[in-house]
Amino acid sequence: MMTGRLQLAINVSDLEASIGFYGKLFGTEPAKVRPGYANFVIADPPLKLVLIEDPAAGGSLNHLGVEVADTSAVEAEQDRLAEVGLASVEERGTTCCYAKQDKFWVQGTPDGERWEYYAVLQDSQTF
Repeated sequence: MMTGRLQLAINVSDLEASIGFYGKLFGTEPAKVRPGYANFVIADPPLKLVLIEDPAAGGSLNHLGVEVADTSAVEAEQDRLAEVGLASVEERGTTCCYAKQDKFWVQGTPDGERWEYYAVLQDSQTF
């Protein structure tokens, strides 16, 4: 069975106000803050909450994801989903959300929601 952490990435209109609110809501400080971006690594419930500043889209879903331990876990999940008929778009060694990642995006979601499975390889100074 796969172990990982669910990721919820939301668009926020005011990053600083959102950092303050979610810090209080989950009782923790953000793990990473960069221009227009912050994330919280929440232990209970296990959640990676990502805030992406977008004043025009505040309060909307940006994407969903599952963070796994390493590239082999990414590959195992991609293989498992392929076996049940779900297509994916692979991205290895990509930079996203101020981190270098190996990941894939699930294709064909019922309502166009964006799901990714990813492993963080290292921190990055670029979005």
